[in-house]
Amino acid sequence: MSISDDFHVYDTTLRDGAQQEGLALSVADKIVIAQYLDELGVGFIEGGWPGAVPKDTEFFERAKTELHLKNATFAAFGATRKPDTAAADDPQVAALRESGAGVVTLVAKSHDAHVERALRTTLDENLRMVADTVKHLREHGQRVFLDTEHFFDGYRANRAYALEVVRVAVEAGADVVALCDTNGGTLPRELQDVVRDVLDSTGARLGIHCHNDAGCAVANSIAAVEAGVTHVQGTINGYGERTGNADLLAIVANLELKRAHELLPPGNLAESFRIAHAIAEVTNVPPSTRQPYVGLSAFAHKAGLHASAIKVDPDLYQHTDPALVGNDMRMLVSEMAGRASVELKGRELGFDLGNDRDVVSRVTERVKEMESRGYTFEAADASFSLLLTEEVTGKRASFFDVESWRVITESRADGEAVSESTVKLVAGGEREIVTGEGNGPVNALDHALRTAIERAYPVVNKFELVDYKVRILDSGHGTDAVIRVLIETADGEGSWVTVGVGHNIVEASWEALVDGVTFGLLRHKEVVR
Repeated sequence: MSISDDFHVYDTTLRDGAQQEGLALSVADKIVIAQYLDELGVGFIEGGWPGAVPKDTEFFERAKTELHLKNATFAAFGATRKPDTAAADDPQVAALRESGAGVVTLVAKSHDAHVERALRTTLDENLRMVADTVKHLREHGQRVFLDTEHFFDGYRANRAYALEVVRVAVEAGADVVALCDTNGGTLPRELQDVVRDVLDSTGARLGIHCHNDAGCAVANSIAAVEAGVTHVQGTINGYGERTGNADLLAIVANLELKRAHELLPPGNLAESFRIAHAIAEVTNVPPSTRQPYVGLSAFAHKAGLHASAIKVDPDLYQHTDPALVGNDMRMLVSEMAGRASVELKGRELGFDLGNDRDVVSRVTERVKEMESRGYTFEAADASFSLLLTEEVTGKRASFFDVESWRVITESRADGEAVSESTVKLVAGGEREIVTGEGNGPVNALDHALRTAIERAYPVVNKFELVDYKVRILDSGHGTDAVIRVLIETADGEGSWVTVGVGHNIVEASWEALVDGVTFGLLRHKEVVR
C-alpha cells in the first residue's frame, strides 16, 4: 500500500452505507464512489459482499479492470463459514477468496445470545467457525480483518465469551479485530473502558465500528482511538441504516485537526468538502447542510453579534479554519443581520462596503423589511447580490424591459395538461413577442423568457433551471397564502439561487426567474442597459 499501515482509515460506504433507507447504488455508482474515496486517500474501501449480493460480485469483477487505486486497498465483506461446514467447502467463503480483494473483512458473532438464537449453533462451534475461516483465507494469501458484531452488547452479557472471540481470531491470523457497536447504543465512557479492557486482556490490534443510534458514533470512534484502537471504520456523510454509521469525514477531520494524527495523504483533508458533495450527487441523497465540517452551514453565521466579532477575527466564532476541509465561511443575511453581517456578506460577493456606511445601513434596513414580507436571502445569494448592486449603483440591473406576460394551462383530450405562456418584452432594442410551452406554468414561462432574449443575449442558451422550491408562509390563509419560491439556475460552470414572493405562485416564480436570468447575464459580464 502507498499509505502507512500504522493507522487504518476504513470506509464502508459501499456496503454498510448502502443499507440506508432510500439509498440504492448501481454497480456504476459504486465504481464512481470508489474513485472518489481513493482520491480522498482512505486506506481501505469495503466494496460489498461478493457471493451473497450479485451486484457486489459484479462490482469486484469490474473493479479488477476498471479501477486502478492509488491509495486504497479493496476489502471484500462476508461471513464466517456456516456451522458444521469446512471453510474450503463453503461457497460464500469461496466467493471471498476469489473476489480479487487484498483484504477480507469477516463478520462474526461475539454475543452469546446471537450465536445460540440467530446462528442456532453452539458457542464452541462459533469459535471454530471464526478460526477455520480466518486460517483458510490467510492460507490463500489474503489479509483478514474481523468485525465482531454486537460486541459491546455481547461484552455486557458475557465478557469472557466476547473476549474469547477476539483471542481466537488473532490466534488464527486476523490482523485487526474491529469491535462493533452494532445497535449504536453505547456511550463514550463505557465504550472507552471496554476497549481498554479488551486491549489489556487480548493484546489484539483493535478497530472500531460505530452506529449513530444514540447520537454518539463519531464521539465513540474518537474515544476508541484515544483508548488505543488503530483502525477506524465509517461512511461518507454518515450513510447507513436507521440513524446511520459514524461519519468518516468528521472522524478524520477531528483526529487530524484536533489530535494531530496524520491519516490522509498530505493536503487531502482539504478535499473533504468536494468529495462529500460529489458522492452525495452520486447517491442522490441530499447532504445535510448542518453536517460537521463539510455541511453548507458548518461555517455559516447569521446573528449580527457573531458577524461583528468575525469582522474583527473569524476565529472568534469558528472552531477551525474551514479551508482546511475545503469549506468556506459564509455570512447569512436575514432580519437578524446587523451592519457587520451585511458588510461581510458584501465582501464575500465582491462588494467593498467598508467605507460606505449609508449603503450598509440602507441594505440592512431593506433586508429586514423584505424578510418581514416573506423574502429570504440566506439561501438566495444571487438575489442579495442584485439588491447590493442596486444600492451601490443606484439602479436595478436590467437587460430587458418586460411589457407583459401571461400563462394558461389547458387539459387536452388525451388527459395531458399543458401550459402555454406569452412574454412581451424589449431586449437589445428589439420588441419580442414569444410563446413558450411547458409541462407546467413555470416551465412554460422559463422557455418563453429565455427564447425572447436569446437573440440579444445568446449566452442564455447555457442557462438551465435545475431546482425549484415552494413554501407556503402563512398556511392559515389557505389558497390566499403568501408563497415563497426559490429557483436554482445553472450554466454548466456553477449555479445560483434567486427568490420571489407573492400571493400568486406564478407571479412569485416569475420574479425569481427574471432575477435568475439577470444574475446569470451579470455573471457572464453582459453589458447592463
